[in-house]
Amino acid sequence: MKIGIVCFPSYGGSGVLATELGWHLANLGHQVHFISYDQPFRLKFHENIFYHPVNTPHYDLFPFPPYYLALVNKIAQVVEEEELDLIHAHYAVPHALACQQALAMVVGKEVGLVTTLHGTDITLVGNNESFFRTTRYAIINSPGLTAVSRDLAKLTREVFNIERPIPCIHNFVDTREYQRMKPENIPCRLRYRSKEEKLIIHISNFRGVKRVEDLIEVFDRVQKKVLARLLLVGDGPTRDSVAARVREKGLENRVVFLGAQDNVVPLLSIADLLILPSEKEAFGLVNIEAMACEVPVLATEVGGIPEVVVHGETGFLAPVGDIKKMTELATQILENPDLQKKMGLAGRQRVIDNFSSDRIVPLYLDYYQEIKGGKN
Repeated sequence: MKIGIVCFPSYGGSGVLATELGWHLANLGHQVHFISYDQPFRLKFHENIFYHPVNTPHYDLFPFPPYYLALVNKIAQVVEEEELDLIHAHYAVPHALACQQALAMVVGKEVGLVTTLHGTDITLVGNNESFFRTTRYAIINSPGLTAVSRDLAKLTREVFNIERPIPCIHNFVDTREYQRMKPENIPCRLRYRSKEEKLIIHISNFRGVKRVEDLIEVFDRVQKKVLARLLLVGDGPTRDSVAARVREKGLENRVVFLGAQDNVVPLLSIADLLILPSEKEAFGLVNIEAMACEVPVLATEVGGIPEVVVHGETGFLAPVGDIKKMTELATQILENPDLQKKMGLAGRQRVIDNFSSDRIVPLYLDYYQEIKGGKN
């Protein structure tokens, strides 16, 4: 099958999921064509993977670069020139809408379309008055539609008053790639922590919804009870304010900013706990990345996270903004090596059973065939 994937290339769950899905589809012999304004963050070379950049022209007539128009044109061009069988749009707006308009321009070829909803395209972008009607239209008119969690599917139907069923296909990781490395194989293991210290890790795109400032407050309280360091992986709009909070707390020697990292497995392999204090989270891909590497997860009880993290078994869940509770739960894990190990092993097994690429990628392929009417 020839499959087009339209996604954001930036560091974040939707782009990572799209890239990993394309990689696994290519490994299965399918031809995959990525369409975006930049090469996706984690895209690796593969003989079956192709990248088509969207070049946006600049004209004085337009107050803003007309990316949407360029995207529609590029999708239609790739569909025709590469004879695509199906396009998978990740994110409702602008991608699903752009794909629908592009396919309307292609004459004489039936091309399937699947849209995957990732979360903020519904909770933040689509729910904004300026984009509400556009997002609803894109959702209603997408022949194939999936959500990354049952909670997101339910929320989408409620927010946009939609009656159509929305299948849930969860995010995934390759458990052969995401597994805890042996200490002797991790060159950085003593750079970010000593043997006596515990290491807390956080990975995100540093937006307000991630509430990284809450994490700094939690860590400040935890490190007064347990000798620990905090590793911050990622970058984004709130990075400077987070750094300011670290300075205010006098934690410069205990907090390390690593920026966006292509390979987080070595970092997760030296971590004792992942903390994700998000205000909203449709799934939280980093949760299963950590669990696959036997790292317990402390996350907020929001969105699709309870579908992933089992409270008391693979980690703990806490209310949003409850600094005291998160501090207590983090300390409980870090002070109890047996509990940490037990939760880590349970987390990896849960990922293998429910969120592995071997389980999830075939679900997407089956859905593609359903949308295409069984045609290859």
